[in-house]
Amino acid sequence: QVQLVESGGGLVQAGGSLRLSCAASGRTFSTYGMGWFRQAPGKEREFVAVISWSGGATYHADSEKGRFTISRDNAKNTVYLQMNSLKPEDTAVYYCAAGFWNVLTGTYNYDHWGQGTQVTVSS
Repeated sequence: QVQLVESGGGLVQAGGSLRLSCAASGRTFSTYGMGWFRQAPGKEREFVAVISWSGGATYHADSEKGRFTISRDNAKNTVYLQMNSLKPEDTAVYYCAAGFWNVLTGTYNYDHWGQGTQVTVSS
């Protein structure tokens, strides 16, 4: 069982940066792939980025490539999302999630979710 707690959200001006953290409890953190998602008001939750259990593989959504970077520190049981050049459309609640790779579907199945952290980007 993994419990996830996000932090680092806040209010920032357009063009600014934030680094989100997701701290995990449990000794099995290093076995999970970790993802970041976000949900803006009135919109569906959308994928932002994912990192493999070892940190050796990452994938970022097209709209965030070059601006956002996912990373992890298994010694600290923490996954990060560095967000640069923020835009007002990045305003959302950001969630981290832990899951395992499904070889049949070629996607991650996320079993554990954090409570989210609010990011607000002003223009």
